[in-house]
Amino acid sequence: AKMSKSKGNVVSPDDMIEKYGADTLRMYILFMAPPEKDAEWSNAGIEGVHRFVKRLWNTLQKIMPVVKDVKIDRVSVKTPKERELRRKLHTMIKKITEDIEGGFKFNTAISGLMELLNHLVDYLNAVPEDEWNKHLLREIAEKTVLILSPFAPHMAEELWQDLGMKGLVVEQSWPSYDPEALKVEEVEIVIQINGKIRDRVMIPVDADEETVRKLVLERERVKRYLNGKEPKKFFYVKGRLVNIVV
Repeated sequence: AKMSKSKGNVVSPDDMIEKYGADTLRMYILFMAPPEKDAEWSNAGIEGVHRFVKRLWNTLQKIMPVVKDVKIDRVSVKTPKERELRRKLHTMIKKITEDIEGGFKFNTAISGLMELLNHLVDYLNAVPEDEWNKHLLREIAEKTVLILSPFAPHMAEELWQDLGMKGLVVEQSWPSYDPEALKVEEVEIVIQINGKIRDRVMIPVDADEETVRKLVLERERVKRYLNGKEPKKFFYVKGRLVNIVV
């Protein structure tokens, strides 16, 4: 329903700012819908954005002691988790840039930020703190704050200062993505045995069928299901799945 004083359903911006803060209100308005479409106010919606803002703040504060004094000239990634996280970062930078420049799609740009945060949290939870890649996390922190600036400027400025950066974040250039980081080196494929999913494995993206066959048949889980039997047929759908018939 449309807001109307007579219906008593008007939402006061002052009340929302007092309850959630100006950054949450600004981000929620941009997240509600594309600018050319109507949108209905939702208290549940602004609550969700507020949770995201707090989660992003808490996550960046969690890594701040680790990254604050780190200088990044070149980011080196060694493990699959690091490579995947950096690929997600630069994929999101590319997507968010295109969303904004290609039609002011602020709602999908903010969705990209939410997705990036999920990947960062997954990495932090999966990797022990003493094994965190400090240079990668510093890169993520800097670029995330730069992307955040148009949507939550007050929070972004405070985080920029926490990172020890000079000047205002609003004066900085928009982050660019690294085309090399977008390249997928490995892909996860499903392993089916007699039509049932039994395992998954990461393989080089350019692996041929013989290489995939060797990798799959050497896996302990696959050996257990084969129980010493030789596969009658081995089907490989490139980059997607293997189906073994015994």
